[in-house]
Amino acid sequence: MARPVSRYSAVAIALHWLIAALILANIGLAWTFKVTPQGLTWFKLIQLHKSVGITVLLLSVLRLVWRLVNPPPAAVSTLTPWERLASQVVHWGFYLIMLAMPLTGWIMVSASMRSLPTVLYGLVPWPHLGFIHALAPDARKAWSHWGETGHGLLAWLAYALIVLHVGAALKHWLIDRDTVIGRMAPFLARGARSHA
Repeated sequence: MARPVSRYSAVAIALHWLIAALILANIGLAWTFKVTPQGLTWFKLIQLHKSVGITVLLLSVLRLVWRLVNPPPAAVSTLTPWERLASQVVHWGFYLIMLAMPLTGWIMVSASMRSLPTVLYGLVPWPHLGFIHALAPDARKAWSHWGETGHGLLAWLAYALIVLHVGAALKHWLIDRDTVIGRMAPFLARGARSHA
């Protein structure tokens, strides 16, 4: 009889931490925009921010597909009903952030009247969204405003979700001392490892 899975797979763990690191790096990059004068350095920071954002988008699609094909382990039995619900809301909120933030950024770039190219990591040209880029100037301005507004609101949601997620992880690790954090933390493994 198969042993019940109590830990995420190595692929899910690697994607979780890689995407988390990229999101935090991109937040740091975004904070530098307002203090960096527009010029070559600013342009390079924008290009890097866009590159990391598209990388997050692609890895998040991969992670979502992986999750659908390889369901996560069952919730820890000691969780209360409200903790289970909060966990689901935060996790799916992160999927929204990981997909919608890069998409709204892509919309902003595609709608911009500057028509600046995107070259991922200075190597791979990335196209504009053609159906937006080809619009008349007034329509492009509307899309740009919508993309910028959405991107900004999603950033605030990301901050809230990060605080909730890290706070919950620390609570389970330091206060509850249960197996929750060991399911995703590479060096705090508790329980069976998933073979998915």
